[in-house]
Amino acid sequence: MNVLITGARGQLGQDCAAVLGGRHRVTAVDVDELDIVFAKAVDAAVQSLSPEIIVNCAAFTNVDACESQKDSAWRVNADGPANLAAAAAKTGARLIHISTDYVFDGQKPVPEAYTESDAPHPLSVYGKSKLEGEQRIMEKIDNHVILRTAWLYGLKGKNFIRTILGRILNEPQNRLKIVNDQYGSPTWSRRLAMQIDRLLTTSACGIYHASSEGYCTWYELATALLKALDLSGRLSPCTTQEYPTPAPRPGNSILENNRLKTANLNVMNNWQADLQEFLGTHGQELTASLTRNTTGAFS
Repeated sequence: MNVLITGARGQLGQDCAAVLGGRHRVTAVDVDELDIVFAKAVDAAVQSLSPEIIVNCAAFTNVDACESQKDSAWRVNADGPANLAAAAAKTGARLIHISTDYVFDGQKPVPEAYTESDAPHPLSVYGKSKLEGEQRIMEKIDNHVILRTAWLYGLKGKNFIRTILGRILNEPQNRLKIVNDQYGSPTWSRRLAMQIDRLLTTSACGIYHASSEGYCTWYELATALLKALDLSGRLSPCTTQEYPTPAPRPGNSILENNRLKTANLNVMNNWQADLQEFLGTHGQELTASLTRNTTGAFS
């Protein structure tokens, strides 16, 4: 199949290019080659490339920055997907779009998971802009798949695992406070790319949840990371209230892959098994690459 991947230099975009490139003809572009916020450019690119599938991995994912850069977040997370949907509808392409657990408010009691039938209620600009992107896609094209995922990590890009590991390696003397009352399912970007590959040749349509099985807190994830790499670190659990951030986070981000399972399409794995495989494959490369000091929130 002829596949166009947008946001191709992000962690998921790179894994999608690697996974899908093994079986399909892939054109992978990022913002300098195709900025999805410009409708005319998107329309021209889709007309020229004639993809059968568009996989949109492009997004403004800095949750806290979205609060102060609302216009930019809205253009990338809402206008961009709408542009892709409109262009895909013109050519008959299918759009696969990546969304987020942040479309929910996280008020369900743990361990209850959110399903595709639950009503969204985002708390942050990021969540609101991503929900708007979902809604605009559904308005403009019938042939679409919206995949909501959670707590994404991979070898490249900015994510919790890279951030916390960089701090531990470069600032071993510092005690790190990590939130222990937000729950979710750490999801390996390569596993999600494999899930996308599984969907390419199916008739799946609509909203699907696609995150790892099982759940943990950010603190539990950091602890599991250190144990898997046989590292020591000075970690302290804290509450969300003790670690305030510009953007509010849902306390419960656990997603249930209900529709994938019902259709026998689910390839997502347990988060602990995926973390072990990820670190077994990339652990040395990951630790070697994290030689600079890193800063940022750990939630």
